[in-house]
Amino acid sequence: MGQQTRLRRQERGSPQRVSRQGHGRATKVGLPLVVLGTVLVCASAWLGLKVQSIRTELEAASRLVPELKQQILASDAVSAAGTVEKLRLHTSQAREEAEDPLWTLAAGLPWIGVNFSAVSEMTRSADDVAALGLKPLVNVYESLNWDVLLPTSSGSNLEPIRSAAPTVVSAAHAVRASSERLQGIDRRQLLPQVANPLQTATNELREVTGALNSAADAATVAPEMLGANGAKHYLLMIQNNAEARATGGIPGALAILRVDQGKLALGAQSSAATLGVMAPVLPTDTQQQQIYSTRLGKYMQDVNLTPDFPTAAATAQGMWERRMDQRVDGVISIDPVVLSYILEATGPVAMTGPELTAAEAAGLPTELSASNVVATLLSDVYAKIAQPNLQDAYFAGVAREVFTALSNGQGNANTLITGISRGAEEGRVLIWSASANEQDVLAKYSFGGSITGPSISPAQFGVYFNDGTGAKMDYYVKRTVQLVRECPADGYETTTVRVTSTNTAPADSATSLPAYVTGGGAFGVPPGSVQTNVVTYGPVQATVEFAKADGQRTAFAPYQHATRPVGVVAQRLAPGETKTLEFTFGKIVQHTEPALAVTPSVQSVKDVILPTINAQCEQSTQAAGKY
Repeated sequence: MGQQTRLRRQERGSPQRVSRQGHGRATKVGLPLVVLGTVLVCASAWLGLKVQSIRTELEAASRLVPELKQQILASDAVSAAGTVEKLRLHTSQAREEAEDPLWTLAAGLPWIGVNFSAVSEMTRSADDVAALGLKPLVNVYESLNWDVLLPTSSGSNLEPIRSAAPTVVSAAHAVRASSERLQGIDRRQLLPQVANPLQTATNELREVTGALNSAADAATVAPEMLGANGAKHYLLMIQNNAEARATGGIPGALAILRVDQGKLALGAQSSAATLGVMAPVLPTDTQQQQIYSTRLGKYMQDVNLTPDFPTAAATAQGMWERRMDQRVDGVISIDPVVLSYILEATGPVAMTGPELTAAEAAGLPTELSASNVVATLLSDVYAKIAQPNLQDAYFAGVAREVFTALSNGQGNANTLITGISRGAEEGRVLIWSASANEQDVLAKYSFGGSITGPSISPAQFGVYFNDGTGAKMDYYVKRTVQLVRECPADGYETTTVRVTSTNTAPADSATSLPAYVTGGGAFGVPPGSVQTNVVTYGPVQATVEFAKADGQRTAFAPYQHATRPVGVVAQRLAPGETKTLEFTFGKIVQHTEPALAVTPSVQSVKDVILPTINAQCEQSTQAAGKY
């Protein structure tokens, strides 16, 4: 009886003991959850405040950038320095917020953490640009008077720019490093609120990086090239677009430019014809000899059959030094179109030398301006002066007068810079240095004229023209060049280069134009017709598959030049005739937007290069997303 009572009591008591134990466990589990929830709420609130603070600071810094640009354009170094200090306060505060321990912890979280990490990188880059890029540059800003790089009659003090060069180089390196860090961030997992500002910052920084790199290179090599440590002598070639060569035209007038402490003077003048035949022939590499023959090293008129200006310039240097017994430090090439750009800045120049009499007798202008210099030098001089030696004298006189005006500092500096820059963009201004260090810098830019190297985009195409008439008929040829991108196949790109040419010479040009202009049939080309070797380059590692003439397969000569495929077709045009050549390149591994270079001619480059045509491809096609 007593035992049953105890059992009943235990049964009645058991639920009470279980309930108290369960409540204890719930309390022990629930409390940490409450604490954790509270911590998460607080952490989220704290991170939210940080996000807002970072956004506010970066936006404030961004609003100062237009003000800074205006101050720099106005050469207000004091105000620019103050603006940079304000900007730095905002970027450093944003960086400090993003280096908070809790922010750093959040950056390690799965999925969402990459967004915190990306914001940290943006604040770090912004602060580095302000502290290591803008601030040092503003401190030497007054030394960076780029106008001293323009030639004058009295010379320039190049020492401030040379002294500032290390600072500019260091600033460029800091900004470039920041740009590369931002470009390296994987945007695929980022929220739009982070990805979009990141893309904007990356694009802006990339643009700034390019400008700073150029400034650093200019500060490094320009003073030396302008004679800061002693006079420099450059061979000036004025290419004649009336007789096409790959880099522009046949080298006609030649002269020595002497530059000493920024002071420019024109020295000895000559012509390609005067230098004569080189024996023995100057050596060039085997690949280019196969494409362009040994004429590259035999005649000054043919050094630029190759589109690779460093090859042409080094060969021209060797020819000048052999014939004239004068060392040159580099080669500069321009054409009459560039002379017109220079005359826009200097204003008209009058002919005053001995060639003035010949000009007056022939009815040629005795004053050259931006509006008449191209037609005069590329057409009228041949129509009105029969003797080649007098033609050369007229060319030399024009060059002398233009460079005399230039060396005297005549005209508007901004217009001159704009004109020279435009000429460089169009491939009409080319520069080569015999100094390996200087040439390494020049090779980074399009005005270096290389067909390979850092100045060449990955998917680079080139179309170059070499006259086969032996005359001055290219003045009458109008061309367009266009890329046609086909649908990718088997992971490779295929692109066709379409070249359309028209001979606009009059129907009676065989008799109405001088024999010196038409060639008179001396090289087997009927007077009035134009024969051209059309040379087309594809990107590295690609192949030239086939060529078409007016839609029909045609024979072509395939070559390789520095791992780039080359196709060559000789084309003849009668007066008024139009023909189209197409070169199709396959096995293109570069899935990037293609670029196109062409021989500069009398035409504006924007009229020659037409917009790329992209084929309409199925979305399922491999690499279709690249279009």
